[in-house]
Amino acid sequence: MAVIKLPEHKVILCGEFGVGKSSLFRRYATDTFVTSTDRKSTLGLDHYEKLYATKSRDVKLQLWDTGGMERVASITSSYYKFSEAAVLVFALDNPDSFNVLSQHLLDVVTYAENAKIFLCGNKYDLKTQILVSDADMETFSEQCHNLISGIYKTSCKTGDGVEEMFSDIAHKLSESNRSRKELESMTDESFKVTRIADAGQQDSCIC
Repeated sequence: MAVIKLPEHKVILCGEFGVGKSSLFRRYATDTFVTSTDRKSTLGLDHYEKLYATKSRDVKLQLWDTGGMERVASITSSYYKFSEAAVLVFALDNPDSFNVLSQHLLDVVTYAENAKIFLCGNKYDLKTQILVSDADMETFSEQCHNLISGIYKTSCKTGDGVEEMFSDIAHKLSESNRSRKELESMTDESFKVTRIADAGQQDSCIC
């Protein structure tokens, strides 16, 4: 019996240091939260896979985190390579982390030009300290000429919105992949013109 390989979609987290990318990754991978005071500093790339059931078929998300590398060096192009989705993460209580997203967006477009792009406002639990509004996020999306495929608000501390965000991303990637497969299946045969029978095969010609 043949083994059917599940589609794998590489998803990367992008954004400034301290906005909660690693906390998002940890909540996604282990459904836990570690405070900054208890968190040990780690360097190097991390990734974790999770299966999602979508309408068309099961898919596997492979989430990648920088592991703090942005503190010591620029993220290399290999981090973006083969990415099918990029999540631009900022802290809702930190407008500066939101205002620099255009640079991260440019990096994604440059090094992962086919990736779908999603916007994630993290630290939603700090409701009294939120300084980036829904209108700000909508305006940013409009300024990006509809490059943003989804806008989410999450809290790694409480877990609110995290699983919902990644589940929605999985469904959107699955639908996009299905549409692409349908286009690829449209071979030249679909547009082949049937030749009219040769003249010699006809009984007679009308003069």
